[in-house]
Amino acid sequence: MAEPFVHPQAICETDRVGQGTTIWAFAYVLEGAVIGADANVCSHTFIDADVVVGDRVTIKSGVQLWNGTRIEDDVFIGPNVSFTNDRFPRSKQQPERFLETRVCRGASIGAGATLLPGISVGRNAIVGAGAVVTRPVPPNAIVVGNPARISGYSGSEGPLEAEALAPPPEGPSSVESRVAGVTVHRVPLRRDMRGSLVASEFDEDIPFTPRRSFLVFDVPGADIRGEHAHRSCHQFLMCVRGGCSVIVDDGEAQETLRLDHPTVGLHVPPMVWCAQFKHTPDAVLLVLASHRYDADDYIRDYQEFLEARRGGEA
Repeated sequence: MAEPFVHPQAICETDRVGQGTTIWAFAYVLEGAVIGADANVCSHTFIDADVVVGDRVTIKSGVQLWNGTRIEDDVFIGPNVSFTNDRFPRSKQQPERFLETRVCRGASIGAGATLLPGISVGRNAIVGAGAVVTRPVPPNAIVVGNPARISGYSGSEGPLEAEALAPPPEGPSSVESRVAGVTVHRVPLRRDMRGSLVASEFDEDIPFTPRRSFLVFDVPGADIRGEHAHRSCHQFLMCVRGGCSVIVDDGEAQETLRLDHPTVGLHVPPMVWCAQFKHTPDAVLLVLASHRYDADDYIRDYQEFLEARRGGEA
């Protein structure tokens, strides 16, 4: 790989620049900054002293990276993205420590987006152009708007309507998702003039005998629930009222499904990352679990989940 190239009209005061990196005209990089290999720093950018930029990062024009910013490998930062590092800025008054803002590997930040200090943008997430990011962005999430809200997930073909994906009433009881081990089930429905009844048999309609159940409701539409995997516990999700979207991810394949009918359930086996979002105001999500609550059974960090999958825990 070639030596780093610094344009004659750029100012680069750090010597910690990786091979193959290009720093174009009118960029200003302070001493102490770290820039990885094969990065592209475009014109009219500023990189502060306490900034770390990974390998193969693209930083387009008009971007300023302030102290405390951490950019991991393979990140794209669009034109005029604004980073911040102080929640209560005052002229000539600096905090004892600047908040760390982290953009994780493979994420993309669209043109003109603004990121508040101290948040993280998860692995492979996408921040839409002009979005104002006020809270952490989950891995693979697509966020848009002001304030930024989840509109979908990158890499997933969705949202698929679970009702459409579920087997017909006269067919088999379940169909497989693209995500390993995840299945969509149709729970028997009985109707007469007195109303409707959904009844299920454990180990038949639901593929395990539950040891625990809980209801999730009154979730603001902008919020996300779940965001974890289990090492041993199976879960069965049914939206008994309203609707919500569910992302399932086995580390390779992803799928987004919409649960909005009480006859459709989603079986999520161990070692599958799962999150719920886009809840309707009246949504009530019933979750049946194969195990009692055990904090050690949860994997709440997406990178740890990927490493566990690669390590064969599945």
